[in-house]
Amino acid sequence: MSTAETAGDERPRDFIRETIRDDLAAGRVTAVATRFPPEPNGYLHIGHAKSICLNFGVAGEFGGRCHLRFDDTNPTREELAYIEAIKADVRWLGFDWGRHLYFASDNFEQLYAWAEHLITAGLAYVDDLTAEEIRDYRGTLTEPGRDSPYRDRTVDENLDLFRRMRAGEFPDGARVLRARIDMAAGNINLRDPVLYRILHAAHPRTGDAWCIYPTYDFAHGQSDAIEGITHSLCTLEFEDHRPLYDWLVENLPVPARPRQYEFSRLALSHTVMSKRVLMRLVEAGRVAGWDDPRMPTLAGLRRRGVPAAAIRDFAGRLAISKTSDSVVEMAMLEHCIRELLNRTAERRMAVLRPLKVVIENYPEGAGETLEAVNNPEDAAAGTRRVPFGRELYIERDDFMEDPPKKFFRLAPGREVRLRYAYFVTCTDVIKDADGEVIELRCRYDPETRGGNAPDGRKVKATLHWVSAAHAVPAEVRLYENLFTRPDPGADGDVMDDLNPASLEVLSDCMLEPALASPATGDAVQFERLGYFCADPDATADRPVFNRTLGLRDVWAKIRAKGGSARP
Repeated sequence: MSTAETAGDERPRDFIRETIRDDLAAGRVTAVATRFPPEPNGYLHIGHAKSICLNFGVAGEFGGRCHLRFDDTNPTREELAYIEAIKADVRWLGFDWGRHLYFASDNFEQLYAWAEHLITAGLAYVDDLTAEEIRDYRGTLTEPGRDSPYRDRTVDENLDLFRRMRAGEFPDGARVLRARIDMAAGNINLRDPVLYRILHAAHPRTGDAWCIYPTYDFAHGQSDAIEGITHSLCTLEFEDHRPLYDWLVENLPVPARPRQYEFSRLALSHTVMSKRVLMRLVEAGRVAGWDDPRMPTLAGLRRRGVPAAAIRDFAGRLAISKTSDSVVEMAMLEHCIRELLNRTAERRMAVLRPLKVVIENYPEGAGETLEAVNNPEDAAAGTRRVPFGRELYIERDDFMEDPPKKFFRLAPGREVRLRYAYFVTCTDVIKDADGEVIELRCRYDPETRGGNAPDGRKVKATLHWVSAAHAVPAEVRLYENLFTRPDPGADGDVMDDLNPASLEVLSDCMLEPALASPATGDAVQFERLGYFCADPDATADRPVFNRTLGLRDVWAKIRAKGGSARP
C-alpha cells in the first residue's frame, strides 16, 4: 500500500494544478480546456470518479471548461445504453459539460482526411500483415522491430488501398493503416503503430457509414486538437503513448497543439477496476447487473446509497501524482461516506431480526407516542413522534438467555433502556417446541418515560425497538465486499475470490412507521445498525432498503493511531 500523510480536510497540492497555474502565468494558454473521454463499452466505476473530478474540477477552478467526449471508435463493444448511463453518472456526480458534448465519431471524416494526409506525406502505409505478424515484427523491449515487407509501398498504392478499405472491398483483418515512424524506436508505441483497422460492424451513432475505424491513439490526440483542449489529462498507462500523441499532433495540420499529462490512477482494495472483469461478472450472473450495490460502478454505489458528495470528497483527498498507481484502502472511501451521512442522514429505528416482546404491566389496548431525535448532529433536523405500545419487536441479537460476562443487553432478570421510551426488565422467556426463543415477557417502569430514572439508577444498555402494532414489514439487503481479499485475482482467477457472503437478504424486518414510504435513494441511519437507503425494488406496501455501510469507522481509528489518511 502506498500512502501519504494528511490532516483533517487538507487537500493535496498536485503537479497538474501547478502546471496549469504556470501555463496561465506564462501566457502559454489563455483559457483552460480539459476533457473526460470515456469509452462507451460499460458503466463508469469509482476509478473514473478520480478522473472526472480532476478534469471538471480543475476546469472550474481556473475558469475554463471541461468537455465530455465519448471515445466511440470500437463499434463491436459500444452501446447507446452505455452512453446514456455515463452521462447520468457524470451528472449525478455534480458536473455539467454544458454544450460541450462530443464524440470521436463526430470527427471520423476529418480523421480520415488526416490519415490520407499522412499517406501523402509518406508517413503512413497500408500493411497486409496479420495482427499476429505485426506483433511478431514489432520486436521486444530489448530487441528492435523489423520493417514490414509492405512498408515501402508508393504513396499512390497506399492511397488506392486505403480508399478501397473505406469502400469495403476487404474483409476484417485483411489490412490496416500504420504510421511510418521507426521500427527501431526504443518506445514500442512508435514502431509503426496501427492507425486504422477494418471492422464491418454497425456503429451506434454512424450506423453502416463506415467499415474502417481509427484506433484510440489516432483519434484521441486529434480530437483534443479539434476541440481546443489545452491539458489532456490521462492516467499513467498512457505515459508511453505520449510520444505518439505528440508525433501525430506535430505531423498533422491540426488547429491546436494540446499537451498530454499523466497522473496515477485509483486502485481500491477489495474490488476490481477492470471493465473487462466487471463485464464478466455481469454476463456470468455473479451480480445482478451493472448497478448491483456490490459493484464499484457509480451506478452501483448510487443504488447502495453512497452520496455523490462523499465521492467528490474522497476524490479530493487523493494525491494527484506522477508516481506509480497506489492501492487505496476501502476504509478510506467508507470514512468519507460515513462522515457525510453522519451529518445528513436522519435516524430511524428498524429491527432486522425481530424478537417479540410483551410488556405485561403495560395496559392492554393502550398506546402513546414518544419524542425521538431525527439527527443529534443536526439541531435543525428536529424530532418526530414514535408510537409505543404493549407489544414490541427488538433485535434477536439483543437478547441472550445465558449471557457471557460482557454481554450487557437484555437477559432474564436484567433491566435495560428502550431508546426514547422506558426501562424494562425481562421476566420470562417463551420458547417453541424446538426450544427456540419466540417471545420475551417484560415489565416496564412507568416512571422512566423518556429513558431516564428519577431515582438516578443506571442501566448498561440501550436497545432500539419498533411497536408491533405499527411496524412496517420490509426487506433489507445487507451488502459486504464483493471479494474476500484486498487484491482480487492476485493468485489466480478473480472469480475464485468472490465473497459468498457479499449479500444477505432479510425478508421479515420491521420498521418504524416513518419508513413506510421512502423515496428511492433516501438515506437513513438505522439506529445502532448502520446507514441504509431505499431501493427502487420497493413496492407500494413493502419498502426495500440496502445497507450502505455499518457504523464502525476503521479509517478514523487508523488516523487516530497516526496512520495514513491520504494515498
